[in-house]
Amino acid sequence: MKIQSLIIVVGTALALVGCGPNSSRGFSLPEGDPVLGAQNFEKFRCTDCHQVEGIDVAEDHEYVLVRPVPIGGSSASVTTYGELVTSIINPSHKITRRQPVSMTTDNGESKMRNMNDILTVTELVDLVAFLQPKYKVEPYRTSEYRLYELRTPE
Repeated sequence: MKIQSLIIVVGTALALVGCGPNSSRGFSLPEGDPVLGAQNFEKFRCTDCHQVEGIDVAEDHEYVLVRPVPIGGSSASVTTYGELVTSIINPSHKITRRQPVSMTTDNGESKMRNMNDILTVTELVDLVAFLQPKYKVEPYRTSEYRLYELRTPE
């Protein structure tokens, strides 16, 4: 009986966390314009720290970081609209351990400029509409090993 009560309490707690006031349920932004997003990418000097397919920078362009951070490419998982929005408005939210030290401050925060008081919502939506298609999902590849076959001697 104690196990059933525990399961009910834990289940209820998990349900409340997902549906509470801090839930993202119901959050939606309007569709953006990828052409304007590409213009915003250049306008807000995202090219100082990032490389993305479709945006050419001059050969003598000087990046702020030692190595520019690539945006887009292949991944085994989908990069969601919400993840891109979060990466722009809260870049320190999710920093991988693989991130070179040159991309973070001494306290582990992202060196990305805070754009929250600079970008309008429309500019943010357009920027994400430009970046989203740059990510391609590449399914996880299984190994090429074949099962051993039993052969009968000839």
